[in-house]
Amino acid sequence: MSHLRILLVEDHALVRAGMKALMQKIEGIEVAADMGDGLEAVKYVQTAAPDLVLMDIAMPGLNGLDATARIVKESPTTRVILLSMHANEEYLRQALQVGASGYLLKGAELAELELALKTVARGERYLTPAVAKYAIEAYREKSEGPGGPLAKLSMRQREILQLIAEGQTTKEIAHRLNLSVKTVETHRSQLMERLDIHDVPGLVRLAMRVGLIQPYS
Repeated sequence: MSHLRILLVEDHALVRAGMKALMQKIEGIEVAADMGDGLEAVKYVQTAAPDLVLMDIAMPGLNGLDATARIVKESPTTRVILLSMHANEEYLRQALQVGASGYLLKGAELAELELALKTVARGERYLTPAVAKYAIEAYREKSEGPGGPLAKLSMRQREILQLIAEGQTTKEIAHRLNLSVKTVETHRSQLMERLDIHDVPGLVRLAMRVGLIQPYS
């Protein structure tokens, strides 16, 4: 494996520090940067173009799935391995749809982490064994077209859905995304119509079910 420059993205500082320490034990690995925000990760990739991003799925603000979709679109040479606490079929399906090159559980041993990095660095896909059983079905769904409720939404609407579910007001969302309040209100109305959900508690329940937010967020 040639020298790899890696961006580590994980919003829990202690977990991030532990993973960084583990990767520093692997020959040929350089943790070029680490951070806890999906939006900052997208900005970093735009300027620094690391070889690989190791990124948590569940993060406030901009989750790892939507951040991955942006990264693979804007920096095709940068590969992404998504990290999760869950061997979850829905997460895997979404990870493949947004273009992730790998799916790894946070409880993985150092040997599996190294294997995942080497596999993805070769241009191959790595799926942790606990979710590999879902891969055939997920690929079939992908070839037949995206499914699930989030497929009805644009990327911007997904972002706004997550922020609504995290309890942010329309003004706060507008400020974070550099949009006008009117634009956010329009997106909010459209996503509610597309999802056929017309109250915030319903949006929160959906966001939890599909993994945009965690119950403890």
